[in-house]
Amino acid sequence: QLFTTMDCQPSFAAAARRHPRSILLLGPFLSIILLSSTAKYFSASAYNMPKDKIKNLVFSIAMEDEAKPFIDHLGLKADADFFPKEAPFHAFSGTYKDCEVTVVTSGKDQVHDTGVDNVGTVPAAVATFLALQKLDGKADLLINAGTCGGFRAMDAHIGDVFLTTGVANHDRRIPIPAFEPYGVGFIKSVSVPQLKADIGAKEGVCTTGNSLDKHDVDDFHMKKNEASVKDMEAAAIGWACELHKMPHFGIKVVTDIVDGDKPTQEEFFENLSHAAKSLQETLPKVIEFVCGRDHDEL
Repeated sequence: QLFTTMDCQPSFAAAARRHPRSILLLGPFLSIILLSSTAKYFSASAYNMPKDKIKNLVFSIAMEDEAKPFIDHLGLKADADFFPKEAPFHAFSGTYKDCEVTVVTSGKDQVHDTGVDNVGTVPAAVATFLALQKLDGKADLLINAGTCGGFRAMDAHIGDVFLTTGVANHDRRIPIPAFEPYGVGFIKSVSVPQLKADIGAKEGVCTTGNSLDKHDVDDFHMKKNEASVKDMEAAAIGWACELHKMPHFGIKVVTDIVDGDKPTQEEFFENLSHAAKSLQETLPKVIEFVCGRDHDEL
């Protein structure tokens, strides 16, 4: 469709036949016009980028222990009517630094009656989708905040803060050519170079799987994803955001080293409280930087 206007102008074609040398002289200028048009066409974001400044933020955080210090620090209040009554998810809202903030968590397991946090891709995707549906276009940006495993090979250390450049799955393996891109499900995050510099964070791809531990086949696919960090929700949250055309990125604090020597579960629990405190300290800085800016100023 980019060339429809030019193709449908018989006078242009006739002029080209009558004055070929003139058209050749005009060639560079026509190229500039065409390239400008196509660049504008292809750079149009798939997101519904708001024209106004960022004023309404959504944070998706899987675990209550990760979210609570941040919620308490901001003084957010629980909104019992935010989600459908059947959903186990929780929402907290309020105002911070002239920015409307909503934090959604995945709640606790009720289906299997364990009472543990609803970690993993299914609760994360559903909670994010319902939250954005509830806000009905009011949100300007979604940030997936939480803990993660880091890869020593990618210069990750305990306590490091990472901003996601993209998300992908490493355990959704579908060895059928047409399904492989869907299985990996790579989604690019919003670029935030200014924020990265402001808070002194690192950046990289977050690879997602539904298991806390990993096996050799996971190692292969995580490396193929060029992952810097690993979690259990980011790719699912990114997928839900894409359905709503919502700009998004992740901010992750490293609790364990995936390619290290310690068992993941032991290292995770050793550092969870420290990581939650780091989120409490970092996320308000993120709000202060992001709020009131345009998306291209991040």
